[in-house]
Amino acid sequence: FYDEVEARKYTQNSRVAEIQAQMAERAVELLGLPEERPCLLLDVGCGSGLSGDRISEEGHYWVGIDISRAMLDVAVDREVEGDLLLADMGDGIPFRPGTFDGCISISAVQWLCNADKKSHSPPKRLYRFFSTLYTALARGSRAILQLYPENSEQLELITAQAMRAGFTGGMVVDYPNSAKAKKFFLCLFVGASGTLPKGLGTECADGEDTHQAKFTNERTRFRNAKGKSVKKSRDWILEKKERRRRQGKEVRADTKYTGRKRRPHF
Repeated sequence: FYDEVEARKYTQNSRVAEIQAQMAERAVELLGLPEERPCLLLDVGCGSGLSGDRISEEGHYWVGIDISRAMLDVAVDREVEGDLLLADMGDGIPFRPGTFDGCISISAVQWLCNADKKSHSPPKRLYRFFSTLYTALARGSRAILQLYPENSEQLELITAQAMRAGFTGGMVVDYPNSAKAKKFFLCLFVGASGTLPKGLGTECADGEDTHQAKFTNERTRFRNAKGKSVKKSRDWILEKKERRRRQGKEVRADTKYTGRKRRPHF
């Protein structure tokens, strides 16, 4: 977590402030809010209020939640317009059902994949966060969570827990072919599924759009498609066990007998 010195350095860095403002503006855009009225938004991991400033400029009201007291102190000194709450998002979102018209989060959710204490279980903390966030949002609203995943396993873990909590939606990737400009936005719908927004810079040379990852709360059957492991095969079993390990579940160790077919008994 940021101490007082680091919190002020972070906020006073003009490059950081510019990037934070751009991502917050994009997140608010992806929310698809009505233009005729101001909305009440939740900013998860609000820090010193840089993203909240963007919400205020768009004419909306906001409440920010962050685990760093030093960051929130800087936000108070900056006299941000939003209300601030010191809390750990991994412990859940402590608001009444249907409180918010939308939620944004900039560069925060991926931290729930880390176990900072022995008692921390990333899958459980992610589910607690998403399930309480789902409750705190009004029906038909969206949550736009910008994140920096370390790898595909983290993305799978995060989206799996969001789906389990009741959300639908998918990942919107801006500038997928750029190493520096590439940004991940997890776009979540509360209630009925909406149309997943298009990522910036996703048009191909022939005018077609690149495919974006989507997920729903419906189970899908395993198919023997090209490139997929055959169901019940050793590779299929190993892949399934690895997925369960990433979800924090106890799984038996892999051995030379894993997936071995038994001889028929006469």
